[in-house]
Amino acid sequence: MFKKGYLIPLLAFLPVLLLSGCNKMVVFDPKGPAARDILGLINWSLVLMLIVVVVVFGLFGYIVWKYRATPKNKDYVPPEEHGSTKLEIIWTAIPILIVIALTIPTVNTIYKLEKVPAGYEDKKPITINVTSADWKWIFSYPEQGIETVNYVNIPAGTPVKFKLTSAGTMQSFWVPALGGQKYTMNKMETELYLTADNPGEFLGRNTNFNGKGYADMEFTVEAKSSKDFEKWVKEVKTNAPKLTEKKYNELLKPTHLGRETFTGTHLAWVDHGKMNSKTYTNPELYKVHGVQGKIFKDEENNTEMNDSNGGEHNGN
Repeated sequence: MFKKGYLIPLLAFLPVLLLSGCNKMVVFDPKGPAARDILGLINWSLVLMLIVVVVVFGLFGYIVWKYRATPKNKDYVPPEEHGSTKLEIIWTAIPILIVIALTIPTVNTIYKLEKVPAGYEDKKPITINVTSADWKWIFSYPEQGIETVNYVNIPAGTPVKFKLTSAGTMQSFWVPALGGQKYTMNKMETELYLTADNPGEFLGRNTNFNGKGYADMEFTVEAKSSKDFEKWVKEVKTNAPKLTEKKYNELLKPTHLGRETFTGTHLAWVDHGKMNSKTYTNPELYKVHGVQGKIFKDEENNTEMNDSNGGEHNGN
């Protein structure tokens, strides 16, 4: 019979066992070179950690068994010892070696991910600007003159240079089947190279909490053959409505949207990655626990400006 104290932990662990086979973990099924590099780093880390766990628990079990109390040694009093300098050096060096063994491949992988993946150097990357907003993703194709919302089409077998920024709050761009995540920040721009080996559809999402709409801030990446991608571009230019600044301002309001497609891009009038770009936070549309959103002014800068004006204040 199981003791009552063990029942709750066992029941809590049971769903994990049952659900583990329902969906394949996407990061362990890479569909592009960047994702494979990351998986290699994950596997290396897991193997190294497994070795550490096996050795530590093995030594723990051995020591507990070897030095357990028995009737034969109940009166044994061990002599006082100074210690072992040799052992102290060994158990100090081992963690250092473990950190080095993790650091070297991690640094190599990080630098590898910052450029066009190996095997695709002879192919010119296409550029797609990614703008995050509450709670949607906006993709701009400056070379094709197209803008999409909550989905992005890319040519399979061609490197894609994503230029990431945000119209307001900070988010994180992640397509686990194709690569790692990077943050999107207003008035800043980060870059991420992703490549899909073959045609297919992949889920992307925001991994940085940014309010009540965070959980549903997802998008899809559809990798098409080069021929189908060019066909899609032509269809959009023929049939999609033109993006206007007024329409774009509506897109940036804190809402959930479905898929939308436009000709033209918002880069014609604003680039959120520039330091002097406008911030589209729309604080008047946020209200949490009865508190109305607002933009906080920099009191220190205001004070300095007043001091530079001789302390004079305009009463109008």
